[in-house]
Amino acid sequence: MRTLSERILGAAAGEYVDRKVDRAYAHDGTGVLALEAWKEMGGDRLGKDTEYYIQFDHIVPANNGTTATLQHELRNFAKSSFMQFSDIGCGICHQLMSEGVVLPGEIVVGADSHSVTLGAFGAFATGMGASDMAAIWLTGETWFRVPESTGIHLTGRFSGAAEAKDLALTYVGKLGMDGATYQALEFVGEGAHHLSMDERLVLSNLSVEAGAKAGLFYADDVTVRYLKERGYDIGPQDAEPCDYRQDLDLDLTDIVPLVAVPHRVDTIKPVEALAGLPLDQVFVGTCTNGRYSDLARFARLVKGRRVAVRTIVIPASASVLGKAIRTGVLADIVEAGCTIVTPGCGPCIGYHMGVLGEGEVCLSTANRNFKNRMGVGGEIYLGSVATAAASALEGEIASPEAA
Repeated sequence: MRTLSERILGAAAGEYVDRKVDRAYAHDGTGVLALEAWKEMGGDRLGKDTEYYIQFDHIVPANNGTTATLQHELRNFAKSSFMQFSDIGCGICHQLMSEGVVLPGEIVVGADSHSVTLGAFGAFATGMGASDMAAIWLTGETWFRVPESTGIHLTGRFSGAAEAKDLALTYVGKLGMDGATYQALEFVGEGAHHLSMDERLVLSNLSVEAGAKAGLFYADDVTVRYLKERGYDIGPQDAEPCDYRQDLDLDLTDIVPLVAVPHRVDTIKPVEALAGLPLDQVFVGTCTNGRYSDLARFARLVKGRRVAVRTIVIPASASVLGKAIRTGVLADIVEAGCTIVTPGCGPCIGYHMGVLGEGEVCLSTANRNFKNRMGVGGEIYLGSVATAAASALEGEIASPEAA
């Protein structure tokens, strides 16, 4: 029987296929490169409505004049070429695509490695380079080698202070950063059905950190309800029995708060083992943990208290920011002494809005802690929202159990 990737791509693992792309998106960084490649390929103008998206999120507002000039050109191209365009403050591309855009069974390509996030909807979503994106703009198609799949079998429910980020770090730690290279991770089992869409997005998001081509959930009742609230009437995807290249069994009940230590995502330790490590910054946000549920959880933990270290909180999109304002979540976060930044990627890639200095240490809810990623000489520890809240209040890595 077929895996979900084989069903969506219409071929067996290992085969090469050309497929129409249902949705394709790029951001202000990769979009600039894709536009240059598109022109070199003979591209002139996209003259009809498309399911192609340009979304400004990585370096917005622009950090210098060169960035601003490049964005100006890309902005004009997007507006004149029937692109679906999202400008400064709209939010992170992967989050925007998750807010009632991507549907089960679709083939979705983003010019960013964390495009795998959208596999949470039962879509085959993957990242590609700027040249590949330019070719999609020209032809509407691209090629794939259908990946083999790893089955991540989930049972139980979270207990204590553990959350989806801790589960994601657990599976990356067990597989290793290259343990699923060019494979699709399929999250299956009764434990998967207990996870919200926001939690699924976290798990799919980190699949690329194990080298995976995609990270997929089967669309079920949770998916159906989420999309119905956003105007879509879709049915679930039934899982077929299949043989995976490898299997990983995880009981959610056993998951504990974890931290990935510099400079690898797969090098993880229990939070308690690092408790007391002094911090210079805490960062809550990104395409991993910048959703409303994340901000609400953080606000609940810091409400009525004051953070002991500089703490930057960035909503993943304008809609997340708006809801946080309406519900009072944002006020609780600001009153706790945190700084709120324009929806987008912020300091995650080390260009602005919270870059680390030499020797500084940050506890981040992002997905990567590579050397020099958030600033030359800085060190990044990755953890959950609950761990970030506890650590911000103490000014050092602290167990969320105490928060």
